[in-house]
Amino acid sequence: MLHEDRVRALSFGDDPDLYHRSRPSYPAQMVDDLVDGGAPAVLDVGCGTGITSSLFAARGCQVLGAEADERMADYARRQGLAVETGRFEDWDPGGRRFDLVVSGQAWHWVEPHAGSAKAAASLVDGGRIALFWNRARHPHEVQATFDDIYRRLAPGLDRYSIVLGRGTGDRFELATTALDASGRFGPVEQRRYRWSKSYTTDGWLSHLVTHSDHRSLPATELDALLAAVARAVDDLGGSFTTDYETVLVTATTG
Repeated sequence: MLHEDRVRALSFGDDPDLYHRSRPSYPAQMVDDLVDGGAPAVLDVGCGTGITSSLFAARGCQVLGAEADERMADYARRQGLAVETGRFEDWDPGGRRFDLVVSGQAWHWVEPHAGSAKAAASLVDGGRIALFWNRARHPHEVQATFDDIYRRLAPGLDRYSIVLGRGTGDRFELATTALDASGRFGPVEQRRYRWSKSYTTDGWLSHLVTHSDHRSLPATELDALLAAVARAVDDLGGSFTTDYETVLVTATTG
C-alpha cells in the first residue's frame, strides 16, 4: 500500500520548485464542475506545492491546504496559499467545515478508510469529496518505445508506473471502496475528463524525476534510464503530445 511508504511519500519535497514547474495541472472543466458557479470553502488534501489549490483560489474559493511535507507546504505558502502540515489522518479540523474536500494526485498517500472518515467529518452536510488523478495515454509509437526502454533498464516500472499510463486503476477502486464502506457518503461516481499536453525532451525528463518511483531508483540506474529516454524522444523529433484522462472519484455526504 503506497500510503505506508513514507520515504516515497515525503520524497517530493526534495525539489519542490522542479515539482511545481514540471507536473501537469488539471482540466478547467473539472474545476468548474466542482465549483458549480459558486465559491465553496475548499480543503485540499495533499496540496503539495499548491497546483490544485491555485485552480480553486483563482475561482474565488477560500482554500486551505493540508500537506504532510513541510518543504512542499512552505513552497505553497510562498504562492500565497494557506497550508497546515501533518498527515491528513492525524489532522484536526478544529470544528471547521468545508463545502468541498479535494485531492489531486495525492489520495493514494492517505490511508483510504481513515481518510474517508476524516473527510466526512470535515464536510458540511451535503458537502462533496473529489479525488482525482491524471492518467497518461501516450501515442502508440511513443508508448512502444518507452515500454522497450523500461523493460530493459527499469523492469517493473513498465508494469505500474503512472507516467506510462499504468498502475492507476487500483487507486480509483480503493478510493471508491473506502468511501462506500465509511457509510458517510452517498453513491460514489467516476467522471473522466480528456485533455492533452505537449512535452519537449527536457520537459519530459523533468517530469519523470518528480515521480517517487523514479526518484527511488539507484542513481546509476536512473541516469541510464533518463539518457535512453532522452535519446528516444530526440529520435521521435524532440517532442510529443500526450493525451491525458483525469479520473475523478466523487460523492457527497448523506
